[in-house]
Amino acid sequence: MPGVQSQKTSPPGVEMEGWKKAAVLASIGAAAILFMKKRYPAGVLATGAGLALLASEYPEKFEKIRRSLPHYFERGMQVMEMAGQAGKRITDAAGRSAVDAWDEIGG
Repeated sequence: MPGVQSQKTSPPGVEMEGWKKAAVLASIGAAAILFMKKRYPAGVLATGAGLALLASEYPEKFEKIRRSLPHYFERGMQVMEMAGQAGKRITDAAGRSAVDAWDEIGG
C-alpha cells in the first residue's frame, strides 16, 4: 500500500528497540549523576533498572555472566588476600632496616 511503512521486525534478542536503548542509557546516565552526587542507594537502584532491562532483552548472555560470577568473586578475594598480606609485610618491615625488608620481600 502506498504511504504505509512496514516496520522492520527482527528476531527477539537480535536488535534492541529504540525505546529500550534510550531507557538503558537514561538509567545509566542517571546512575552516574547520582553516584557523583553521592546518592549511592539511588544510583544502585538506577543501575539495577538498566541492568534488568538489558537482562530481559539478552537473557542468554546474562545467564552466562551469572554462572561465571562465583569464579570472579573467588579471584577477587584471592587478590585482596594477597594485597592484605603484602600490606602486613610492609608494615612489619617498616621498623627494620631497608636491607632486611628487601630480603623479606624477596628482592
